[in-house]
Amino acid sequence: MARAMFEPVYKEIFPFWDKINEQDKDDICRGSLAVTYKKGTTIHDGSECSGVILVRTGCLRVYIMSDEGKDVTLYRLHEGDICVLSASCVLDTLTFDVFVDAEVDSECYLVPGCAYAAASEHNKEIKIYTLETAVSRFSDVMWVMQQILFMSMDKRLAIFLCDESSRIASDVIELTHEQIARYMGSAREVVSRMLKYFASEGLVEVSRKGVKILDKRALKALAM
Repeated sequence: MARAMFEPVYKEIFPFWDKINEQDKDDICRGSLAVTYKKGTTIHDGSECSGVILVRTGCLRVYIMSDEGKDVTLYRLHEGDICVLSASCVLDTLTFDVFVDAEVDSECYLVPGCAYAAASEHNKEIKIYTLETAVSRFSDVMWVMQQILFMSMDKRLAIFLCDESSRIASDVIELTHEQIARYMGSAREVVSRMLKYFASEGLVEVSRKGVKILDKRALKALAM
């Protein structure tokens, strides 16, 4: 029953699926869970191996947090995306804690870390896939760090607005100043001041609904 439910998705998502044995497939599917996370739910708090998370619908935020409680968004996961950083038992070289929250109501498949790790021990294809997926996400992390450490706030905000507009295929970005600040690893007051400046320059229009891009060409020029 479990295999009939999960295998069609795993066969499509995991490039190694047809290369592993039937017992490993059974173990992975038998331990898998279909979970709906409500908005604001913490899915992974870094304290244990939560397993590999596959996003079916919704959006998850992956972030790190300081001892003082300040967090920095590393990246977001959308439909079809995979999170392997939540499976510390699979990536035993992972030496820092990441946190995962549901940004909106999200439906996910949770692949058991123990079964996934056991299968990877005798299937190099799983190890290669897991490492490649982790490396691709570390590229996203390094891009975030580069922005925080080396870019001016106006350029960072312009990049964020352009990227978000492209992702949702809309010039209206329905995010609060607090949400934008959290995604950018900044303070709400800083984002509000910069949006006010952008509005005075005719680049955007700010309202309770969010931010509307008025001059995309100028915003892209600022982001370059």
